[in-house]
Amino acid sequence: MFDNAPCGYVTLLANGRIARVNRTLIGWTGHTSDQMIGKPFSGFLNMAGRIYYETHIAPLLRMQGFFDGFAIDMVTASGEHLQMIASATDGRDAGGKTLFTRIALIKAVDRRLYERGLLEARDTAAMGLARERENSELREQFIAVLGHDLRNPLASISAGARILGRDATTEKQHQILAMLETTVMRMAGLIDNVLDFARGRLGGGIILDRNANAPVEQMLHQVIDELRLSSPGRQIEVEYAIDAPVNCDRIRIGQLVSNLVGNALSHGATNEPVRVRAVTEDGLFKLSVANGGEPIPEAAMEKLFEPFFRGEVRASRQGLGLGLHIASQIAKAHEGSLTVTSTAEETRFTFVMPLR
Repeated sequence: MFDNAPCGYVTLLANGRIARVNRTLIGWTGHTSDQMIGKPFSGFLNMAGRIYYETHIAPLLRMQGFFDGFAIDMVTASGEHLQMIASATDGRDAGGKTLFTRIALIKAVDRRLYERGLLEARDTAAMGLARERENSELREQFIAVLGHDLRNPLASISAGARILGRDATTEKQHQILAMLETTVMRMAGLIDNVLDFARGRLGGGIILDRNANAPVEQMLHQVIDELRLSSPGRQIEVEYAIDAPVNCDRIRIGQLVSNLVGNALSHGATNEPVRVRAVTEDGLFKLSVANGGEPIPEAAMEKLFEPFFRGEVRASRQGLGLGLHIASQIAKAHEGSLTVTSTAEETRFTFVMPLR
């Protein structure tokens, strides 16, 4: 069993010299039994293995009596290196003195190649990940720059529409100018969402300019009036009970309300009003937007605040799918939360944040 074992066996004397070696190891190395017996085991290792064995393995064997799973390279009779995985155990007398050491060795060529392949694959994956991150950052920077540059021509269109509005005389002219202003407002919202999303992905996050002094109602009125203008024929009901200062970024809260109400107008029942309610109570600012219509499917609820998620919408209502995501990020920036409930009676988004 010793000679024909599927692994190499070596027995060393207390002085580290080989006392016995099995046929399996002799066959692997090409050395004869006479060439190995009586010689130091470390003499059959390559230089790195010899240093490692004598400075690390042998001292630990003396200290703890065993050493499992160490890698060494043996030198064959032809001078080639044979990669091995070895485990060693000391045999000791009653007083703890080492009498001999048994070493079991198995070939590790395939395993070492596999490990080397794993390391190379890891390095390749790390390089690929670094390149992908760089490309992703460049893409997001491009989106941010593009979104920023789009503001200039959009501002020119808006200014031109206002100038033309001074000379408009017919009902058709006023309708066309109102359509232009609505389109400009919608495009500005889309650009804001793109910029906020790109900034968030680049690590900047949502930037706030909080102010507890300015009234919130004025901002809410302005946003709701703009949305009424862009959705003629739709009813938006509002209810305010704000009797305490709200320390928030009014522009960002206006953006949140615009996204939520715009979403309700797009997906809610056209024959039912969109209901907006804002109150201060129990040290919190609470704002909800509710609409009637079909409930949101359960599968869609899980992804509702993810970027670019739009669910199943009609072609005329498609957008970038960033509105609810940006709204949720604005809520988080205010140390608040944005939640949703959806039933057959109504779908309601609720934003809650501390007053201070």
